[in-house]
Amino acid sequence: MNHSSSPAAHAAPPATGRDGTRTELVEVVVPVYNEELVLARSVRTLHSYLSEHFPYPFRITIADNASIDGTWQVASGLAAELREVRAVHLDQKGRGRALRTVWGSSDADVVAYMDVDLSTGLEAFLPLVAPLLSGHSDLAIGSRLHRGSAVVRGPKREFISRTYNLLLRATLAAKFSDAQCGFKAARTEVVQALLADVEDQTWFFDTELLLLAERSGLRIHEVPVDWIDDPDSRVDIVRTVKDDLKGMWRVGRKAAFGATRMPVPPRVLQAQLPTGMRWQLSSFAVIGVLSTLAYLGLYLLTRQAAPAVLANAFALLATAIANTAANRRFTFGVTGPRDALRHQVEGGIAFVIGLVLSTVALAVSHAVAPGASHTAELGWLVAANALATVVRFVLLRAWVFNPHRTARNARDADLSELSSLASAPADHGTCRENDHRTNRTNRTPDHRADQRTDQRTTYRTTNRTPDHRTDQEARR
Repeated sequence: MNHSSSPAAHAAPPATGRDGTRTELVEVVVPVYNEELVLARSVRTLHSYLSEHFPYPFRITIADNASIDGTWQVASGLAAELREVRAVHLDQKGRGRALRTVWGSSDADVVAYMDVDLSTGLEAFLPLVAPLLSGHSDLAIGSRLHRGSAVVRGPKREFISRTYNLLLRATLAAKFSDAQCGFKAARTEVVQALLADVEDQTWFFDTELLLLAERSGLRIHEVPVDWIDDPDSRVDIVRTVKDDLKGMWRVGRKAAFGATRMPVPPRVLQAQLPTGMRWQLSSFAVIGVLSTLAYLGLYLLTRQAAPAVLANAFALLATAIANTAANRRFTFGVTGPRDALRHQVEGGIAFVIGLVLSTVALAVSHAVAPGASHTAELGWLVAANALATVVRFVLLRAWVFNPHRTARNARDADLSELSSLASAPADHGTCRENDHRTNRTNRTPDHRADQRTDQRTTYRTTNRTPDHRTDQEARR
């Protein structure tokens, strides 16, 4: 591997602010291989855009991946002409190798890269790096599969991209949406810590880096992009797919056997449970144990006179109703009759899930060991209900008793009640009472004496005995 560059002509100057102090520097790497025809135009476009619209000091590094045409000569000329541009030459091919070389030795605060064809709209570059410069996120990626993205490409590329990212989510539990978009950035200290465990040197480099970052608890920020497919792309799709599948197998094997030992950021080490979660987990666990004991008793009692499926359904239904009511009161602190029926209906979804899981467990137990004892059936049912319990807690906390949803429903109910009161016909006495309440509410401190007088008058009026009313009628 060789970095050939003339320090005078090919190295960009350090970033300084107006007062001469060091400021945040962003280094943008453009990996190229045999791109002599488009390199100058793309780099000039990128340099012009960053100079006019990007508020931070920047450096553009052209990483030549062992080109055999005139790419290196063009890159050297651009580095000599433009102050913020430098060029690096490598003797071996591979986009991952180029990024590893430049990022690994960078002194910038944030490192990024983009494809030389500039398929991604440059307007997304500041939103890409801003969360990294602020310290909010550790890595950032442009996503063509984001709902806010505008993408123009053929059906073949679309199918391959979506299938690949679907495989990542299904097999490696990836949470990021687009691993292949050539528009990424990272905090330099973070990416340099990850590089030692990234093995790939070509197209799978991005994916492996993101998977390692995600498994290490790092925060990955996604930005929707405008993206137009380059018809002159040099990517060998068949070979890339094979390499990516091999890389996925390798990363999955390492994760399964614990071969990866990544540094965990302090933010993850210091993370605590959300507010109220500790009490909710404790209360839910106690109620769950009591519900399980009740379920076991009801099942064994009912099983003496009914088939396993019916006994299971009855025991689950009875305990599900009691479980939802107890969690409503003690775990989530909801009291009063309001929405109690709705909570039971929504909690019934957890009952249905538990019923399906336990019914399948019974079917499996009977298939594996026909004529098994009731105790053996209980073993299968307890395992199925343990999984259903996790689903129940997530469902209750995130949906049924979600505090934001509960507050919104209460507010809507109050508004509905006020609207019905306002639209309902009122008699004369009610109108006078409402007017009296309005006047009493709108009185200022200057009217306190009058208010006390009104209160004494009201007291005398309401406390008159029947004899007083008789005298009053006689006077009339």
